[in-house]
Amino acid sequence: MTEKKMSSTRKQSLKSMMLSIAKRLLEAEEAAAKLERAAYMEEHCPALSMPGSMQDLQDLCKQLCGKIDVIDEERYDLANKVGKCDKEIEELKIKVIDLKGKFQKPILRKVRMSADSMLKALLGTKHTVNMELRANLKQVKKEVKEEDKDAVGDWRKNIEDKAGMDGRKKMFESDA
Repeated sequence: MTEKKMSSTRKQSLKSMMLSIAKRLLEAEEAAAKLERAAYMEEHCPALSMPGSMQDLQDLCKQLCGKIDVIDEERYDLANKVGKCDKEIEELKIKVIDLKGKFQKPILRKVRMSADSMLKALLGTKHTVNMELRANLKQVKKEVKEEDKDAVGDWRKNIEDKAGMDGRKKMFESDA
């Protein structure tokens, strides 16, 4: 079957007719919503009559506070229901994604790998990393001072020498 192509003028006229019909339908919906809103307000919110005495005003305020409390409780209950429904929707979305199977987690296998080979795999072959840190250190020979051997003697003797101001004076004079 061969399909006939529509001319551009025919397309434009059909498009404009569809838009005009949609515009009329939207206007009718808006008018119906306004009427419905007005009817609801008439039913639930009667005209307020201001009483003349103080006692009547107090009674009116108590009634209004009671109505506000009832409406606030309903709002709170509805907010909780909406929150629960949102959580359920999120959980169901996650289940749907899991059932589709797009995001399958691969089975992880245990691999024994040294730290050097792991770093090499992560950083690539250009970077040579050696985990043996002592190999790169310079070796320094330790020189033993002769003074240290003398200081190892009796510790009480050292403390008695340094005790008091004379001992402190000796310490500073020997450093200088």
